[in-house]
Amino acid sequence: MKKLVTLVALAAVAVCSQAADFPSKPVSIVVPFSAGGPTDRVARDLAEALRKPLGGVSIVVDNVAGAGSSIGSAKVARATPDGYTLLLNHIGMATMPGLVRNLPFKVDSDFEYLGMVNEVPMTLVTKPSMPANNYKELTAWLAQNKGKVNLGNAGVGSASHLCGLLFQSALQSDMTTVPYKGAAPAMTDLIGGQIDLMCDQTTNTSGQIEAKKVKAFAVASSKRLTTPALKDLPTLQELGLKDFEVTIWHGLYAPKGTPPDVLAKLNAALKVALKDPDFIKKQEGLGAVVVNDKRVEPAEHKKYVLAEIAKWSPIIKAAGVYAD
Repeated sequence: MKKLVTLVALAAVAVCSQAADFPSKPVSIVVPFSAGGPTDRVARDLAEALRKPLGGVSIVVDNVAGAGSSIGSAKVARATPDGYTLLLNHIGMATMPGLVRNLPFKVDSDFEYLGMVNEVPMTLVTKPSMPANNYKELTAWLAQNKGKVNLGNAGVGSASHLCGLLFQSALQSDMTTVPYKGAAPAMTDLIGGQIDLMCDQTTNTSGQIEAKKVKAFAVASSKRLTTPALKDLPTLQELGLKDFEVTIWHGLYAPKGTPPDVLAKLNAALKVALKDPDFIKKQEGLGAVVVNDKRVEPAEHKKYVLAEIAKWSPIIKAAGVYAD
């Protein structure tokens, strides 16, 4: 019995020492999507902003894409809970339970919630050769080409997929959905004219709109945006799609069981990073809004995610789509 007590005491000392020294080696942020996509861009900006409050440690972005973001998320859920492997995911945290059959983890209990990072509006964009020049002409073109329109997305369960589902439903339009392995390859094919249109995050579309590589028709936010490249775009609600609003958020997570002191350090560092002027400027340039409300607190972020699961699960079930 005395030996058991000694072992427990030694383990406790080891945990305390680990927390006190954290971080003493590079931290990995897993992005469950391909490199070059919108979530990848947010992760790389956040990694830079986290370096200073984490003592200058190196932060590496690890892209592990596939299956509605569940492959990369599973990697983090299985990782050693020491704070050195984190997950940056978007609304995928709320859609995986509805999208992925036999999900190998539980979103509500296999992660430690660190806080919300930003919110990103969606934009409706088309190939540059699209003959329509405004939304009215676009809907007329879609009607004339019913059954022939290719609607791209970044993969089943991605933000662009969800927005596209809502858009098709709102218009009651018949389009061929073309899933890609990430937003970057989808955008490449949109620019090249291989697909006709896409609904995607401003983090992936703003630069292409500004460079006139794609045509932009509307934003899916509740009000118009102020970003230079997007400020003249009407909202889909203005254009007649009642209550059409899709805003994508990003959050930061650690494996379940990560020591409380380490979690506290990570949350404190996240709060500092979210106030970093360079990070805010970069996010604003992409049309994203950095979160500065109570959702930066772990418990409040988790509460928000659970509400999002309740919102999206019925929509996904009605669409009959799966990412397995």
